[in-house]
Amino acid sequence: MSQVSAVTTHVLDTAKGIPAVGIAVRLERAGGAGEIARGRTDQDGRVRDLGPAKLPEGTYRLVFETGAYLAGQGQRAIFFPEVAITFALDGAGAHCHVPLLLSPFAYSTYRGS
Repeated sequence: MSQVSAVTTHVLDTAKGIPAVGIAVRLERAGGAGEIARGRTDQDGRVRDLGPAKLPEGTYRLVFETGAYLAGQGQRAIFFPEVAITFALDGAGAHCHVPLLLSPFAYSTYRGS
């Protein structure tokens, strides 16, 4: 069985009601400590392999390059060319799933499972 990343994500295009395919996503340590991993959403809008299976306690950030995706969908990304979601991990090793619900003028997120 393959190892599951400590952090996974998926992006849904809520304006179209479909998975958002091809969005570049970076996992970073918050506070300028640098990039940990990089991925791109698949046909289901998911990034399943985004970094190591365990991460130490700390604050992290997922950065979604939404501008290129929206432009590819015929939308102008004038409001937010990228979305950054900052979250904390307690170091217990639990999996963290961070979904992004995206439209051209709004986005939301929640703690997934």
